[in-house]
Amino acid sequence: MMEAGFFEKPLETASQDELHGLQSERLRQVVRNVSASNDLFRARISERGVSPDEIRSADDVTKLPLMDKDLFRLAYPLKLCCVPVWQIVEMHMSSGSTGTPVVMPYTDSDLHQWGQCMARCYCMAGAEKGDVAQITPSFGLFNGGFGMYHGAREAGLFIVPAGAGNTPRQIRLANDFGARILTGVVSYGVRIMEVLQETGQKLDTVKIGIFGAETFSESMKNKLAAGLNAEVFDIYGMTETGGVGTLGMDCKAHDGTHVWEDHYIVEILEAGSEKAVPDGQEGELVVTSLTRQALPVIRFRTGDLSRILSRKRCACGRTHARIAPITGRVDDMLIFKGVNFFPKQVEQALMQIPGVGSNYQILVDDTDGIREVTVHVEAEPQVTGYMVEKVLKETLGFSPKGDVFPIGKLARQEGKAKRVFFASKGEIK
Repeated sequence: MMEAGFFEKPLETASQDELHGLQSERLRQVVRNVSASNDLFRARISERGVSPDEIRSADDVTKLPLMDKDLFRLAYPLKLCCVPVWQIVEMHMSSGSTGTPVVMPYTDSDLHQWGQCMARCYCMAGAEKGDVAQITPSFGLFNGGFGMYHGAREAGLFIVPAGAGNTPRQIRLANDFGARILTGVVSYGVRIMEVLQETGQKLDTVKIGIFGAETFSESMKNKLAAGLNAEVFDIYGMTETGGVGTLGMDCKAHDGTHVWEDHYIVEILEAGSEKAVPDGQEGELVVTSLTRQALPVIRFRTGDLSRILSRKRCACGRTHARIAPITGRVDDMLIFKGVNFFPKQVEQALMQIPGVGSNYQILVDDTDGIREVTVHVEAEPQVTGYMVEKVLKETLGFSPKGDVFPIGKLARQEGKAKRVFFASKGEIK
């Protein structure tokens, strides 16, 4: 039975010792299962010189081999699947913008697990049974719309499956049906906010905004919360872990992302190595799924940079470890004039300037071995290029070229927003 603020309170508030015991039991089972059911998993574990019988505790996860997106792409479409095809009831996959897409198959049990994780997120944000939840991510191969849907069903919410686009209709639907919860990718939440500002409308009943899938700086989060007049939450999950919300979300304390540790083991490793870093130090997030059937990841290198914030009980009562919001990706760090920086740092800096809009572009041009970085941003008329350059200089330590455009003039993309464009890939015209 759901308790206010919780979906599964006994598990969400279990002690760290109880969680460790549950992780150990589930890790033993998942390693036995993948070794028995999938040739590729079995060969990789064997090549590591490890027998499934040697995995006795959650601490033994470090004995297992790491996996990454390249392995998923080599195994396309279903060579990593650990159940017969007839047991698969649904699939989702990444956009495949950088090559062969990553495919995630689901059994009935997997969909239930996904729904439970998402339902925890809804309840953690303050959702109550019968609340109206408007789902704006697309319902397709991208997992966002379906993940929000499966979780809303588990949590007993009234679903408005609006899907992507047609922002005026989104606003009307939310007001007509009394939506209390609005979900979406970050950039679409920003678009709704912009249309509200342009038209002078309000979302009369929305009190909770759940957004993810893209870079989400604290400054952008605050801007979105103010523009929607709602409490905004940063949800976390990816195709490889089973979809949106599977890994967790921040609670009302907004002090890091709770990771559902009864379903996942997380490690923080030095980028490019297997060396663990101490709690509090930033590194690459590595994830092992414990309760997924069709394709459980084992020590998956997410490419996301984070750190363990705390393993102590949170003010919300939950005991699951909290990680810092994702600061960037191992592979999206940019280097210019000897300075290393991430797109999220640019966003954080831009959002500090009064009058700056929410849309920006980072253009990278490598011509004849010389790198140039240009930052374009939308802003109100009172914002000057000098103001933008000054803030970026103070924040990043260098002054990129750039220009200020009127609100609405920079191109927008369907689906996830693209912030960084490379001339070498033909993305800058």
